[in-house]
Amino acid sequence: MNQKFIPLSVPNLKGKELEYVTHAVETEWVSTGGPYVNEFEEKTAKYVNARGAVSVQNGTSGLHIALQVCGVTRLDEVIVPTLTFIAAVNPVKYIGAEPIFMDCDDSLCMDAEKLKDFCQMQCSFIDGQLINNKTRKHIKAIIVVHVFGNMAKMEQIMEVATSYNLKVIEDATEAIGTYYTNGPYVNKFAGTIGDVGVYSFNGNKIMTTGGGGMVVSDDAVLLKKTKHLTTQAKSDELYYMHDEIGYNYRMTNLQAALGLAQLEQLENFIKIKEKNYRLYKGAIEEIAGLSILEFDKNIRSNHWFYGLYINYDYPLDRDEVIRYLSTKRVQVRPIWGLISEQIPYVDSQTYKIEKASDYVRHVVNIPCSSNLKEDDVEYVIDCLKKL
Repeated sequence: MNQKFIPLSVPNLKGKELEYVTHAVETEWVSTGGPYVNEFEEKTAKYVNARGAVSVQNGTSGLHIALQVCGVTRLDEVIVPTLTFIAAVNPVKYIGAEPIFMDCDDSLCMDAEKLKDFCQMQCSFIDGQLINNKTRKHIKAIIVVHVFGNMAKMEQIMEVATSYNLKVIEDATEAIGTYYTNGPYVNKFAGTIGDVGVYSFNGNKIMTTGGGGMVVSDDAVLLKKTKHLTTQAKSDELYYMHDEIGYNYRMTNLQAALGLAQLEQLENFIKIKEKNYRLYKGAIEEIAGLSILEFDKNIRSNHWFYGLYINYDYPLDRDEVIRYLSTKRVQVRPIWGLISEQIPYVDSQTYKIEKASDYVRHVVNIPCSSNLKEDDVEYVIDCLKKL
C-alpha cells in the first residue's frame, strides 16, 4: 500500500463548524450582515484581551487598513522585515508609501538591535518626526511580523517606537494565541502590544475561516476608524452617504460562523502543535546536520509552523530535501524569498541584511497541521534519518 500524502498545513474542521455554518445558511444570513460577525469580533477581542476587534476579508486588507488608521500616507516610509510573506509589505505600496527593509534575528522576526541602530545612525529626529537621512522622508511606522508563531522582541521595538514617535503595526497573522510569559509584557498576546494588530484566518493558519482576518486594538478611535473604512465609509447608512473612500473589507457571516467554531478549539490546536513540535525536536536533534528552530523561551507560542534548519553536515541541501521528501509524499516548502530581492522592491532601501539571507538558504517548513498524527511525525523523521 502506498504511503499516504502528508500535507504541510491543512485545516482541522472537527468542531461545530458545520453546525454554525448550516445555521447561518438556514437563517439566510450569509453576507457581511449577521450575528456571527459581531460575535466573532467580540470573542476574538476577549480571547486576546484587546479592547475591540474589527473583522476583515483577509490579513492583507487588515494591514492596509491598519496603515491608513495609523496615518501613513504616500509621503511616508515604513520600516518592514525582509524575511516574511510579501503580503506583509505590499499594503505599504497600496498606500503609496515606501518600505525600508530590516534584517531578522534568530527568531526570524525583525532584528530589534539593527532597528535601533538604523534609527540612531541613519536618521535624524526633527520636530517629533524620524527623518531618513538618505531620502529626507518621514518614517511614520514599523510593521513587525511575528514569524511562524514566534514573537519579535517587542520590549526593545516599543522602546524604539516611543523614542522616535513611530506607530507600530503588529502583523500577527501567524501568531494568534502566542503571548508573553515573562517580562514587561507578560500575558500580552501577539497583536495587542503595538497600536494595531492584525490576524489572518487563511486556510493554512492555525485557525481558519477559509479566508478572513481581524484587526485588534486598545485604541477606541482607531477601532472606530477601522470599522468605518472597512464598511465603505458610510456617514449615513440609510441614505448611503459616504464621507471618504472606504473599502468592502468586512467578513461575511458564513466566514465568521466558521471562525467561531475554530476559536473554540484554538487552545487544543495549540496543545497538539506543541506536542508534535517536541516530538520532531527531540528526534531531529539526534540527526547530524539538522535542527529545529527554537521558539522564544519567554513566550507561549502557538507553534504554527516548524522550521527545519539544514546545515552543511547534512547530505542534502535545502532544495534536495524538498525534492526528496516529495518522493516520499511529504509536503514541505522553502522559507519565503527575501522581499527586498523581489522585482517590485529591488530598488527599495535595505539595512544590513545578513541573517535573513542565511535562513533562506537553509530552512524548510515541515508538516505541522493540528490534525497531524504521531505516526505521521515519526514517518517524516524516519525519512530524514534514512539519508
